[in-house]
Amino acid sequence: MTDEYKDEAYWVRDQVKAHTRWFNQSLPMIASENLMSPMAKEMMISDFHDRYAEGLPKKRYYEGNIYVDEVELKCLELAKKLFRCSFADVRPISGTVANMAVLFAFAKPGDTLTTCALAQGAHISTAKFGAFGLRGVNSVNYPFNVEDMNIDVDATKKVLMEVKPKVAQFGLSVFLFPPPLKELQETFQEVGCTVWYDAAHVLGLIAGKQFQDPLREGVNILSASTHKTFPGPNHGILLGENLDEDQEKKLQRAAFPGVTSSHHLHAMAALSITLAEEMIFAERYAKQVVDNAQALGSALYELGIGVLCPHLNFTQSHTLAVDVREHEGGRVVSKDLEAANIICNKNMIPGDQSAVNPSGIRLGVQELTRVGMRESEMRQVAELIHRVAVKKESPKDVAKDVWELKKDFTKVMYCLHEGTEAYEYKELV
Repeated sequence: MTDEYKDEAYWVRDQVKAHTRWFNQSLPMIASENLMSPMAKEMMISDFHDRYAEGLPKKRYYEGNIYVDEVELKCLELAKKLFRCSFADVRPISGTVANMAVLFAFAKPGDTLTTCALAQGAHISTAKFGAFGLRGVNSVNYPFNVEDMNIDVDATKKVLMEVKPKVAQFGLSVFLFPPPLKELQETFQEVGCTVWYDAAHVLGLIAGKQFQDPLREGVNILSASTHKTFPGPNHGILLGENLDEDQEKKLQRAAFPGVTSSHHLHAMAALSITLAEEMIFAERYAKQVVDNAQALGSALYELGIGVLCPHLNFTQSHTLAVDVREHEGGRVVSKDLEAANIICNKNMIPGDQSAVNPSGIRLGVQELTRVGMRESEMRQVAELIHRVAVKKESPKDVAKDVWELKKDFTKVMYCLHEGTEAYEYKELV
């Protein structure tokens, strides 16, 4: 290898280290991110990373999976116990891959599915250019109550009865409030549709009993990623209740060989550890996440910033949707905040037509909570956001105060080995 390519390898390493230093000094508020525990992170650089497994435990197509099988069986056991369900599959390698597995299992091209629209906060996998479109299904959107940022129950009942979907899908990327599953359950039964819930954003809140319990409210299949409010690896999961044997086999075949081959064994091991840790910490962590999100919403609103749904205490999840059109819009505000080391994203809110230049930003508090911040820190975060977005102070000046706040909150909490530095890897001793 020439020195040129050796230097390029080290350059990449330096970029990753620079990113880590940056986030150590920042307020990461992307609603779809979190921090793994030190023990779970250790699994990501274990020998499991370099190995391969196809099929189900004890029924592999490769040899060499003796210990992999035991870990995966434990992973399935913990998933069923934590979420109180009868079916689990941990082979999807992301939330969108889990969504694709559900689509392959339960929908054919031309079938009608009901879901939310992107401007209502839906995930891109439900769009015509996402997994739904690639599967060729006919997608019908639910009527939406913009003021409450939730599905309109009466109008949705009429839509369900009219279009009689094969699958009724629920779940959002701007997931503020639980959808009205209980109120719609009788209609689901009358239509005879499969009910599917994408819990990617709120899986940890469900585990911590702070959101809703979809599998007890009429949902048949739940798909999710495992790295948002659920603080595990970038991976996916399928959970089910009241599925018959044929439906379970369809989901398993869709997971493999349908949308995965080997399923990233290192991430599966990290998921196993996160599931075990969540059995201990989920409720306390999830409650603090929701408390922090509501405290941040209140503080921003008192500063005159347009947080949606003040009449409903802003949110029941980790996420806030914020209208910043009066402050140059989501694209400008999110970039200015990034320059101040406050990391969030521009986001469509109801009424927007452009995902490139939307009116809103999306804020998530799950990572700030993970490093130990509480309600008092949320008030400080709100003031920092206000200085950038409204007062238009220099982002570089605000960044100094961001670090002044963050420097006392760089250790991962709500896990085994609490107090370990969150933004660097140290081998456990």
